[in-house]
Amino acid sequence: MTAREWDGASYDRISQTMERMGLRVLDRLELAGDETVLDAGCGSGRVTQALIERLPRGRVIAVDSSESMIASARERLGADADLRVADLLELELEAPVDAILSTATFHWISDHERLFGRLAGLLRPGGRLAAQCGGEGNIERLRGRARAVTARAPYEVHFREWAPPWHYAAPGATRTLLLAAGFADARCWLEPAPATPEKPREYLSTIVLGPHVQRLPADLRGPFMDEVMAELPSPVTVDYVRLNIDAVA
Repeated sequence: MTAREWDGASYDRISQTMERMGLRVLDRLELAGDETVLDAGCGSGRVTQALIERLPRGRVIAVDSSESMIASARERLGADADLRVADLLELELEAPVDAILSTATFHWISDHERLFGRLAGLLRPGGRLAAQCGGEGNIERLRGRARAVTARAPYEVHFREWAPPWHYAAPGATRTLLLAAGFADARCWLEPAPATPEKPREYLSTIVLGPHVQRLPADLRGPFMDEVMAELPSPVTVDYVRLNIDAVA
């Protein structure tokens, strides 16, 4: 599902910003409390924990492609939580679910046509999808500063022929793909969501610039982040643009 690696412990430690955005998506999902809901890309389980609390008579199935993320989620949620390491493009469930929640995940998957087809197949008729991910224009200014650093020696050689592992889609194209995948209705929109992380260096190196850092040998990762941080104004602001999705199967 994703070409990058995650450090679940670091992500859990500094992902308050992602949690806040995720909780707003959860608020859009009307729940009676007895549904079965798939958390598609649960990360370290921060939003999953809130979802479980809203389903006292229901069930949450939480999946993530990262073993490290699932390990951190298990520490947070306990051994009884239904946590699975799984690729969303290949995911199969024992029975259809009533709803799917996904936050900060879809932009790490390049094939949205296949993704939406798989998700539609996991929902019961009338089931709902509430999701948010990076959308068209996401983090353009901040990543522009990072590109300036990757163009310098000694980093430049490591980014030749690099294909960035993210896909920031537009709302119109996303709605078209959702309907073609079998959803009966879909609403998609962009929302600027600038954020000022509490621990900006770790936040950037773990989340925003994780693919850049992982591209480099270990001895260049620290110097690379030093130079990126020197390029950024203080306080560091991440120029997020989020793609919101509400759809009905």
